[in-house]
Amino acid sequence: MEGSRLFKSIVFCLMLFSSVSHAHEIRPGFLQLEQVDDTNFKVFWKIPRLGDAVPKIYVDFPKTFKVSELSKPNPIPGFLVYTYKMHSEKPLNGQVIGVLGLDKTLIDVLVNINFLNGEKLTFMLQPDAPSKVIPEKESLGQTIKTYLILGVEHILLGIDHLLFVLALLLITPGFKKLLKTITAFTLAHSITLSLSALGFVGLPGPPVEAVIALSIIFLAIEVMKFYKGETSLTIKYPWIVAFSFGLLHGFGFAGALTNIGLPQTTIPAALLFFNIGVELGQILFILAVLGFIGLMKKTKINFPKWVKLLPVYAIGSLATFWFIERVVSFWV
Repeated sequence: MEGSRLFKSIVFCLMLFSSVSHAHEIRPGFLQLEQVDDTNFKVFWKIPRLGDAVPKIYVDFPKTFKVSELSKPNPIPGFLVYTYKMHSEKPLNGQVIGVLGLDKTLIDVLVNINFLNGEKLTFMLQPDAPSKVIPEKESLGQTIKTYLILGVEHILLGIDHLLFVLALLLITPGFKKLLKTITAFTLAHSITLSLSALGFVGLPGPPVEAVIALSIIFLAIEVMKFYKGETSLTIKYPWIVAFSFGLLHGFGFAGALTNIGLPQTTIPAALLFFNIGVELGQILFILAVLGFIGLMKKTKINFPKWVKLLPVYAIGSLATFWFIERVVSFWV
């Protein structure tokens, strides 16, 4: 009975994932300003989109800058990319930059500014604060806030990572065993995230993403064995597999952080709080699943036994699609 209730819960959660995976409006936008000489900046503006639907948000450039479009909008998966050139005789620091229309969305926009002297500024624009005075230098408080939010958003929008955690929940009965397993996963991806982000180790992104999908397929197969009453190393000691694959998932997190960039003067804080954000998002997800399971235990609805298999097939099928898609992308 308890197992049946568990899987009712998981089916519902998978339905939620399906809707979340299409909720691109909460995917962060990205605005990068790259200084090319004393008076000019090249601007990359990535707007998150869902299919052909693009939110009506526009960069509100500093008033002292003359802006010209360098190329036509370029659609890439999940985004529409604009390229501009900004010119001004006045310095960028102290100017106001913002995003018009942001207050009518759920979108956050990460702003990344790279100066010729190597200095970097990173901050977040949000619906309740769509504009900001560009600071003279990176502030610790701003770094903590920005990278904490980015960490939470990355894990909650990283459906592949969440499905891996969900598979771990399915194969790990008992609170103590689950705690040990999730701790092992957290420790492992924290290690490789830190080492990779700091440049000590590294793996190419596309193969990492493909093998992450493969790790979910592997766990889905192990969950099927668990349901059949079979045993294996994974079923007996799930924390070993969680740690091993957690090292790989850490490279995936590091890839996202590398794309964002780390602020020059507050690297330790940015790295620490991005990681903390990832862990907070992961904990929120686990608590949500366990909380829903707890609610389902109080119901008296009985689903057919085959419902128990649906979450596993859903996880395995989705991961297989990702794996094929990511492998094919090597040659596209």
